[in-house]
Amino acid sequence: MMAATGRRYVRGIPPGFDEGSPPSWGDRIRNARDQWVANPRFQRLAAAFPLTRPLARRRARALFDLCAGFVYSQVLVACVRLGLFDLLAERPQTAAALANRLSLSTDAATTLLDAAESLGLLSRRPGGRFALGPLGAPMVGNAAIAALVEHHALLYADIADPVALLRGDGGRSQLATFWAYAGATDPASATAERVDSYTTLMAASQSLVADVILDAYSLRRHRCLLDVGGGDGSFLVAAAARATDLALQLFELPPVAARAHARFAAAGLAPRSTTFGGNFLVERLPRGADVASLVRVVHDHDDAAALTLLKAVRECLPRQGTLLLAEPMADAAGARPVGAAYFGFYLKAMRSGRPRTAADLAGLLGKAGFGQVRQVSTRLPLATCLLVATV
Repeated sequence: MMAATGRRYVRGIPPGFDEGSPPSWGDRIRNARDQWVANPRFQRLAAAFPLTRPLARRRARALFDLCAGFVYSQVLVACVRLGLFDLLAERPQTAAALANRLSLSTDAATTLLDAAESLGLLSRRPGGRFALGPLGAPMVGNAAIAALVEHHALLYADIADPVALLRGDGGRSQLATFWAYAGATDPASATAERVDSYTTLMAASQSLVADVILDAYSLRRHRCLLDVGGGDGSFLVAAAARATDLALQLFELPPVAARAHARFAAAGLAPRSTTFGGNFLVERLPRGADVASLVRVVHDHDDAAALTLLKAVRECLPRQGTLLLAEPMADAAGARPVGAAYFGFYLKAMRSGRPRTAADLAGLLGKAGFGQVRQVSTRLPLATCLLVATV
């Protein structure tokens, strides 16, 4: 159980810590270790000594992977744009055959195929043929991942100068322009054209997280679910399939809510669904639901706006009502780089929101009036973590 209130301190700094205090013995030992590791002579000895050589090589590879990460990601971009994974889903093929189908020279195709194979996207077969690898096979027909890969062109442009980004001198943000509500004075006034691109991306990627949430928490105990900031209704459609008696409510910006209304009708869910258009930071949320969901919404907002949103959700729920707060978290087990590094810089480039730990979110939920907060394990923390808060 995670307390929603109570004294907390800045991560990594215990209460009463004084930067002028003498270092502890533990700090002295760690400082000495860091100095040894930074010493070039020690590095050479570690790489040569049989017992430390495997560790030295792993760390050298990890450091190089950080340097080469952008190149690796561009290999993936090339594979997606050329439709390589779908071609290899037909059958393993040689570099020459693929070069013809990809409109590349044999030399260029070989460069791409060798690179993709080294990254686990492809695998080699007898006869000089290439086939899908363990990381490439899940890409076949996966519109969600392909859309995210293409979307990262905006992120790469915004973080081309990371120091300028951190200092607030990054210039015009392509991500802020893409996400029409980010920093907008009146998000509810956005036109359908302004929200179409990001709504489509969210709908594609929603499939990656909906099942993770619904596997971790059953909605069959509830009668009505309000999804706040729920895009085109993808999560509600998935929830409806799991809980066939569940009534559905969606609150979104007006043009996005209109898309959700049409989707519910097409899915045969019109009799059990209601959509509401508005700005959840200034308007009251509809009442009547006994459970609400915020799926990848809170981390898009700074603390003041996030607290306003959580208070609005708290006010619309009845006593003993439940909130499902699902999003990547900065302390996700086995996925800390996703929350702290990836989303840290993504949201900085977007100029709205920040990644938070489960404790950070529990603190905001406590301030919003939720009396109890617990974290529920999910099978894929990299995609999303889940907090369940009760009124």
